[in-house]
Amino acid sequence: MGLFSLEQDKRLLVADFVFYGVLVLALAATAAVTLPVGHVGRAAACVAAGALAWTLAEYALHRFVLHGVQPFKRWHALHHARPVALIATPTLLTAAGFGLVVLAPAWWLMPLWLASALVLGVLAGYLVYIVMHHAVHHVHSAALAPGRWQAGAAWLRGHQRRHALHHRSGAGPGACYGVSTRLWDRVFGSLV
Repeated sequence: MGLFSLEQDKRLLVADFVFYGVLVLALAATAAVTLPVGHVGRAAACVAAGALAWTLAEYALHRFVLHGVQPFKRWHALHHARPVALIATPTLLTAAGFGLVVLAPAWWLMPLWLASALVLGVLAGYLVYIVMHHAVHHVHSAALAPGRWQAGAAWLRGHQRRHALHHRSGAGPGACYGVSTRLWDRVFGSLV
């Protein structure tokens, strides 16, 4: 298990969460410090647009790339075969992808504060995705403390049920490709 391995150990998984958490905080600080007076609404709209863009990218990548394009399809099949194994895209590859596809073009096309806000939304969306995907596979909702966590446990159980259906059905209608949201499954008719 190395830096480019699909199967990761717990330290690399935690490093992924920490890396993206710190990056999200750094982008939030950059957006806040460089934000011109009177543009909070525009910055918030860019954060929201980035987060929405991430959810669509997450859905499209999962449905069309991870379930349709080799070698990604074969690699993703490993996750389906061993759903509790720590199989994930290495941080170096995701960071390089975000840097080339999102960060560089945004900073080239927009003022720093606006680009930072947009990228903040995308990376915050990705951070939510990796945390949720890990929770769906590794957190037992029954283990959550009763009482104040009741609603959270029910919410997690719903996500776990849909994701288990995805692992059973594989691909096609009713395959539940969305992890962080069901929005695009509803829009494209792939929600059970």
